[in-house]
Amino acid sequence: MKKTLLALTAVAAMTGSASAADLGARPYAKAPMPAPVANWTGFYVFGGGGGGLSNADQQIVDTATGTPLTITQRQGGSGWFGTVGAGYDWQFSGTWVAGVFGDAQFGSIRSTIQDPTFDITGNQKLETSWAAGVRLGWLVAPNVLSYVNGGYSGAHFGRTNFTTLGGTPAGVHLNGYDRHGWFIGGGVENSLNIFGITSPGWFMKTEYRSAFYNAKTEAIRTDIGDLPTINSVRANSWNQTISTSLVYRFNWTGPVVAKY
Repeated sequence: MKKTLLALTAVAAMTGSASAADLGARPYAKAPMPAPVANWTGFYVFGGGGGGLSNADQQIVDTATGTPLTITQRQGGSGWFGTVGAGYDWQFSGTWVAGVFGDAQFGSIRSTIQDPTFDITGNQKLETSWAAGVRLGWLVAPNVLSYVNGGYSGAHFGRTNFTTLGGTPAGVHLNGYDRHGWFIGGGVENSLNIFGITSPGWFMKTEYRSAFYNAKTEAIRTDIGDLPTINSVRANSWNQTISTSLVYRFNWTGPVVAKY
Protein backbone atom coordinates (compact mmCIF):
# COMPACT_ATOMS: atom_id res chain seq x y z
CA MET A 1 0.00 0.00 0.00
CA LYS A 2 2.78 2.41 0.90
CA LYS A 3 4.51 1.70 -2.39
CA THR A 4 1.31 2.50 -4.30
CA LEU A 5 0.85 5.88 -2.51
CA LEU A 6 4.47 6.88 -3.16
CA ALA A 7 4.08 6.09 -6.88
CA LEU A 8 0.90 8.17 -7.20
CA THR A 9 2.54 11.13 -5.38
CA ALA A 10 5.52 11.07 -7.74
CA VAL A 11 3.26 11.00 -10.83
CA ALA A 12 1.21 13.99 -9.53
CA ALA A 13 4.33 16.05 -8.83
CA MET A 14 5.71 15.40 -12.32
CA THR A 15 2.34 16.29 -13.95
CA GLY A 16 2.06 19.61 -12.00
CA SER A 17 5.56 20.64 -13.02
CA ALA A 18 4.87 19.93 -16.65
CA SER A 19 1.59 21.88 -16.58
CA ALA A 20 3.29 24.93 -15.01
CA ALA A 21 6.01 24.84 -17.65
CA ASP A 22 3.41 24.64 -20.44
CA LEU A 23 1.53 27.72 -19.14
CA GLY A 24 4.60 29.98 -19.28
CA ALA A 25 4.79 33.51 -17.82
CA ARG A 26 1.64 35.65 -17.66
CA PRO A 27 1.56 38.47 -20.26
CA TYR A 28 1.94 42.06 -18.84
CA ALA A 29 -1.32 44.07 -19.06
CA LYS A 30 -0.95 47.87 -19.09
CA ALA A 31 -3.37 49.71 -16.82
CA PRO A 32 -6.17 51.51 -18.69
CA MET A 33 -5.55 55.21 -19.22
CA PRO A 34 -7.82 57.56 -17.24
CA ALA A 35 -10.41 59.66 -19.03
CA PRO A 36 -9.27 63.17 -20.00
CA VAL A 37 -10.13 65.88 -17.48
CA ALA A 38 -10.19 69.66 -17.85
CA ASN A 39 -10.30 72.60 -15.46
CA TRP A 40 -12.98 75.18 -16.33
CA THR A 41 -12.60 77.14 -13.09
CA GLY A 42 -11.30 80.67 -13.61
CA PHE A 43 -11.75 84.06 -15.29
CA TYR A 44 -12.45 84.66 -18.97
CA VAL A 45 -13.12 87.52 -21.40
CA PHE A 46 -14.94 87.50 -24.73
CA GLY A 47 -15.95 89.61 -27.71
CA GLY A 48 -18.06 89.02 -30.80
CA GLY A 49 -21.23 89.98 -32.61
CA GLY A 50 -24.46 88.82 -34.15
CA GLY A 51 -27.96 89.71 -35.24
CA GLY A 52 -31.26 90.33 -33.54
CA LEU A 53 -35.00 90.78 -33.84
CA SER A 54 -37.02 93.41 -31.98
CA ASN A 55 -40.73 93.26 -31.17
CA ALA A 56 -42.91 95.68 -29.19
CA ASP A 57 -46.56 95.89 -28.17
CA GLN A 58 -47.46 99.55 -28.75
CA GLN A 59 -50.45 101.81 -28.30
CA ILE A 60 -51.05 105.56 -28.45
CA VAL A 61 -52.38 107.09 -25.22
CA ASP A 62 -53.50 110.54 -24.16
CA THR A 63 -50.53 112.39 -22.67
CA ALA A 64 -52.56 114.07 -19.94
CA THR A 65 -54.75 111.17 -18.81
CA GLY A 66 -53.11 108.00 -20.12
CA THR A 67 -56.36 106.98 -21.81
CA PRO A 68 -55.74 104.59 -24.73
CA LEU A 69 -56.44 106.20 -28.12
CA THR A 70 -55.63 103.12 -30.25
CA ILE A 71 -55.63 99.36 -29.88
CA THR A 72 -52.37 97.62 -28.95
CA GLN A 73 -50.37 96.59 -32.03
CA ARG A 74 -47.27 94.42 -32.39
CA GLN A 75 -44.43 96.20 -34.23
CA GLY A 76 -41.08 94.70 -35.14
CA GLY A 77 -37.67 95.11 -36.73
CA SER A 78 -34.16 93.65 -36.95
CA GLY A 79 -30.49 94.59 -37.01
CA TRP A 80 -26.95 93.76 -35.88
CA PHE A 81 -24.85 94.26 -32.75
CA GLY A 82 -21.43 93.72 -31.21
CA THR A 83 -20.72 92.44 -27.71
CA VAL A 84 -17.90 92.35 -25.12
CA GLY A 85 -17.87 90.86 -21.65
CA ALA A 86 -16.16 88.92 -18.88
CA GLY A 87 -17.01 86.27 -16.32
CA TYR A 88 -15.89 83.65 -13.83
CA ASP A 89 -16.73 79.92 -13.79
CA TRP A 90 -16.58 77.21 -11.13
CA GLN A 91 -16.38 73.53 -12.09
CA PHE A 92 -17.96 71.10 -9.63
CA SER A 93 -19.05 67.45 -9.45
CA GLY A 94 -16.76 66.65 -12.36
CA THR A 95 -18.94 67.63 -15.32
CA TRP A 96 -20.94 70.65 -14.04
CA VAL A 97 -19.94 74.31 -14.43
CA ALA A 98 -21.60 77.35 -12.79
CA GLY A 99 -20.60 80.96 -13.27
CA VAL A 100 -21.36 84.67 -13.14
CA PHE A 101 -20.83 87.13 -16.00
CA GLY A 102 -21.52 90.60 -17.34
CA ASP A 103 -21.56 91.92 -20.88
CA ALA A 104 -22.45 94.96 -23.00
CA GLN A 105 -23.91 95.24 -26.51
CA PHE A 106 -23.76 98.05 -29.03
CA GLY A 107 -25.18 98.33 -32.51
CA SER A 108 -28.34 99.01 -34.48
CA ILE A 109 -31.42 96.86 -33.90
CA ARG A 110 -34.30 98.90 -35.32
CA SER A 111 -38.06 98.69 -34.81
CA THR A 112 -41.07 100.67 -36.04
CA ILE A 113 -43.17 103.15 -34.07
CA GLN A 114 -46.47 104.44 -35.48
CA ASP A 115 -49.12 106.94 -34.48
CA PRO A 116 -52.14 106.17 -36.69
CA THR A 117 -54.13 109.11 -35.27
CA PHE A 118 -51.73 111.50 -37.05
CA ASP A 119 -50.56 109.07 -39.76
CA ILE A 120 -46.91 109.36 -38.74
CA THR A 121 -44.21 106.69 -38.36
CA GLY A 122 -40.60 106.42 -37.22
CA ASN A 123 -37.72 103.99 -36.70
CA GLN A 124 -36.51 103.42 -33.17
CA LYS A 125 -33.00 102.03 -32.62
CA LEU A 126 -31.73 99.90 -29.75
CA GLU A 127 -28.29 101.49 -29.45
CA THR A 128 -26.75 99.91 -26.35
CA SER A 129 -27.66 97.33 -23.73
CA TRP A 130 -26.02 95.46 -20.87
CA ALA A 131 -26.64 92.29 -18.91
CA ALA A 132 -25.49 90.73 -15.64
CA GLY A 133 -26.37 87.16 -14.84
CA VAL A 134 -25.53 83.59 -13.97
CA ARG A 135 -25.12 80.45 -16.04
CA LEU A 136 -25.19 76.71 -15.42
CA GLY A 137 -23.65 74.22 -17.82
CA TRP A 138 -22.82 70.57 -18.37
CA LEU A 139 -19.66 69.27 -20.03
CA VAL A 140 -20.70 67.34 -23.11
CA ALA A 141 -16.97 66.62 -23.56
CA PRO A 142 -13.93 67.78 -21.54
CA ASN A 143 -13.61 70.85 -23.81
CA VAL A 144 -17.28 71.40 -24.78
CA LEU A 145 -19.77 73.15 -22.47
CA SER A 146 -23.53 73.32 -23.06
CA TYR A 147 -25.23 75.91 -20.83
CA VAL A 148 -28.29 78.00 -19.96
CA ASN A 149 -28.18 81.50 -18.49
CA GLY A 150 -30.38 84.30 -17.18
CA GLY A 151 -30.34 87.57 -15.27
CA TYR A 152 -30.99 91.32 -15.31
CA SER A 153 -30.65 93.60 -18.33
CA GLY A 154 -30.89 97.26 -19.29
CA ALA A 155 -31.19 98.95 -22.70
CA HIS A 156 -30.98 102.42 -24.21
CA PHE A 157 -33.24 103.31 -27.12
CA GLY A 158 -32.20 106.29 -29.24
CA ARG A 159 -34.23 109.26 -30.45
CA THR A 160 -37.01 108.51 -32.96
CA ASN A 161 -37.81 111.09 -35.65
CA PHE A 162 -41.30 110.80 -37.16
CA THR A 163 -42.24 111.27 -40.80
CA THR A 164 -45.54 111.38 -42.64
CA LEU A 165 -46.65 108.50 -44.85
CA GLY A 166 -45.04 110.32 -47.78
CA GLY A 167 -41.66 110.49 -46.04
CA THR A 168 -41.81 114.19 -45.12
CA PRO A 169 -40.50 115.11 -41.63
CA ALA A 170 -43.47 115.47 -39.29
CA GLY A 171 -41.80 117.94 -36.94
CA VAL A 172 -42.15 115.66 -33.90
CA HIS A 173 -40.02 113.00 -32.23
CA LEU A 174 -39.54 110.69 -29.24
CA ASN A 175 -36.53 111.40 -27.03
CA GLY A 176 -34.14 108.58 -26.21
CA TYR A 177 -34.83 106.64 -23.02
CA ASP A 178 -33.71 103.66 -20.94
CA ARG A 179 -35.57 100.47 -20.05
CA HIS A 180 -34.85 97.60 -17.67
CA GLY A 181 -35.90 93.98 -17.58
CA TRP A 182 -34.62 90.41 -17.57
CA PHE A 183 -33.23 87.83 -19.97
CA ILE A 184 -32.91 84.10 -20.49
CA GLY A 185 -30.77 82.20 -22.97
CA GLY A 186 -28.37 79.38 -23.64
CA GLY A 187 -25.54 78.24 -25.85
CA VAL A 188 -22.50 76.09 -26.48
CA GLU A 189 -18.85 76.92 -25.78
CA ASN A 190 -16.01 74.80 -27.16
CA SER A 191 -12.24 74.80 -27.33
CA LEU A 192 -10.56 75.82 -30.60
CA ASN A 193 -8.13 72.89 -30.37
CA ILE A 194 -9.50 71.27 -33.52
CA PHE A 195 -8.16 69.88 -36.78
CA GLY A 196 -4.74 69.42 -35.21
CA ILE A 197 -4.41 73.13 -34.33
CA THR A 198 -3.34 73.88 -30.75
CA SER A 199 -4.71 77.08 -29.23
CA PRO A 200 -4.52 76.82 -25.41
CA GLY A 201 -7.08 78.99 -23.66
CA TRP A 202 -8.99 80.02 -26.80
CA PHE A 203 -12.66 79.10 -27.14
CA MET A 204 -15.67 79.99 -29.26
CA LYS A 205 -19.25 80.29 -28.00
CA THR A 206 -22.56 80.67 -29.81
CA GLU A 207 -25.49 81.92 -27.75
CA TYR A 208 -29.21 82.65 -28.10
CA ARG A 209 -30.79 85.23 -25.78
CA SER A 210 -34.28 86.67 -25.19
CA ALA A 211 -34.49 89.99 -23.33
CA PHE A 212 -37.80 91.38 -22.05
CA TYR A 213 -38.06 95.09 -21.13
CA ASN A 214 -40.86 96.68 -19.14
CA ALA A 215 -43.50 98.91 -20.72
CA LYS A 216 -42.88 102.65 -20.66
CA THR A 217 -44.82 105.73 -21.75
CA GLU A 218 -43.01 108.48 -23.66
CA ALA A 219 -44.57 111.72 -24.91
CA ILE A 220 -44.30 112.59 -28.60
CA ARG A 221 -42.52 115.97 -28.61
CA THR A 222 -42.14 118.87 -31.00
CA ASP A 223 -38.83 119.32 -32.78
CA ILE A 224 -38.95 123.03 -31.95
CA GLY A 225 -38.86 123.60 -28.22
CA ASP A 226 -39.05 119.89 -27.30
CA LEU A 227 -42.60 120.37 -26.02
CA PRO A 228 -44.91 117.40 -25.29
CA THR A 229 -47.85 116.90 -27.66
CA ILE A 230 -51.27 115.54 -26.77
CA ASN A 231 -50.23 111.99 -27.77
CA SER A 232 -47.79 109.59 -26.10
CA VAL A 233 -46.48 106.14 -27.04
CA ARG A 234 -46.71 103.31 -24.53
CA ALA A 235 -44.74 100.17 -25.43
CA ASN A 236 -42.78 97.25 -24.05
CA SER A 237 -39.89 95.56 -25.86
CA TRP A 238 -38.84 91.97 -26.56
CA ASN A 239 -35.47 91.41 -28.23
CA GLN A 240 -34.08 88.11 -29.47
CA THR A 241 -30.41 87.80 -30.43
CA ILE A 242 -27.94 85.20 -31.67
CA SER A 243 -24.24 85.90 -31.27
CA THR A 244 -20.88 84.21 -31.79
CA SER A 245 -17.93 85.27 -29.64
CA LEU A 246 -14.25 84.48 -29.25
CA VAL A 247 -13.41 83.58 -25.63
CA TYR A 248 -10.07 83.56 -23.82
CA ARG A 249 -9.71 81.61 -20.55
CA PHE A 250 -6.78 82.75 -18.44
CA ASN A 251 -6.11 79.51 -16.54
CA TRP A 252 -7.13 76.84 -19.03
CA THR A 253 -5.23 73.64 -18.18
CA GLY A 254 -7.04 70.85 -19.94
CA PRO A 255 -7.80 68.36 -21.07
CA VAL A 256 -4.89 66.63 -19.31
CA VAL A 257 -4.10 62.89 -19.55
CA ALA A 258 -1.82 61.14 -17.06
CA LYS A 259 1.40 59.78 -18.58
CA TYR A 260 3.02 56.40 -17.91
